[in-house]
Amino acid sequence: MKRFSRPADIKVGVVGYGGAFNMGKAHLNQMKAAGMTPVAVAEIDPKRLEQAKQDFPGIATFPDLGRMLKECDVNLITLITPHNTHAPLALQALKAGRHIVCEKPLAITTAEVDAMLAEAKKKGLIVSTYHNRHWDGRIQLALEHIQKKKLIGEIVRLELHMGAFGKPRAWWRSSKSISGGILYDWGVHLLEYCFQLVQSPMTEVSGFAKTGFWASQKGAPYPKDANEDEASAIVRFKNGVLLNLRITTLDHNPKAGWIEILGTKGSYLIDGGEYTLIRRSEDGSVSTTEKGKNPPDQGEKYYQNVADHLVKGAALVIDGPWARRPIHVLDLAWQSAKQGKTLKVKYA
Repeated sequence: MKRFSRPADIKVGVVGYGGAFNMGKAHLNQMKAAGMTPVAVAEIDPKRLEQAKQDFPGIATFPDLGRMLKECDVNLITLITPHNTHAPLALQALKAGRHIVCEKPLAITTAEVDAMLAEAKKKGLIVSTYHNRHWDGRIQLALEHIQKKKLIGEIVRLELHMGAFGKPRAWWRSSKSISGGILYDWGVHLLEYCFQLVQSPMTEVSGFAKTGFWASQKGAPYPKDANEDEASAIVRFKNGVLLNLRITTLDHNPKAGWIEILGTKGSYLIDGGEYTLIRRSEDGSVSTTEKGKNPPDQGEKYYQNVADHLVKGAALVIDGPWARRPIHVLDLAWQSAKQGKTLKVKYA
């Protein structure tokens, strides 16, 4: 792979400058903070292109990726578009010789990711997912408590859960064919956290899904293409650890916390800004509970690592095979739910 002499030589752009979360501006600012040079924005909404010009005076704007690739020498492109567009847009850019970062999730199916990684390998390019949450304070502190200090002993099971009771919003993230399903949005975050915690290959995945309740309600945004009302992915690791991911819109009594890690000597609960550590005495008779604040997130390290990789040859933390793991799990979970059987893992 060709190296750059310095970060400023890496010309970067984004595809998608939509209003949701103002992510286009956020990505370009983070790339700029890492020393790279913003040069281009592609966006189908002319109003958002005008906003990009105000945010980054002098930046080149384009109505689509094709024009960007044809008329601009951008080196690294970040895709901030609906999930089902990631693979075709990435392949288009890779074939044109550009490095690619995708917002989460990387793609919807394992086959899509395989095609992206094969093209990147052929061209000597990188494909990565914007897993900025890899450096979230909550998971970094959990790693210190669980892996380094061994405060809960050996990990036995991880429970990942998110949701409440409520009708899905009327936007593309509620569409199964566009979003991939209910597990894809937050599921990739939670799985990536857990892959850091569990140092073992996966062996099999089981999926379960309940569909049709919200789609049957009056005013449903996608009555024939709705996400699942609730879905689960159960992952078995070679070392015996079990992971249970559940995202739901049917929970009448939501649990506290996003991740519960059960160990042989205690449990660890990861919530948004807090952690809870529950430990047993050696004889198992007494338990103690400790609560604390999670440290600040350091998501800016993502693009700094990308720049270091392209300039210095530093190891890419979120490389293609790592980014494929959560997509492979979610893909297998949906296939398993449809087929009614457990499926073996190809990319452990």
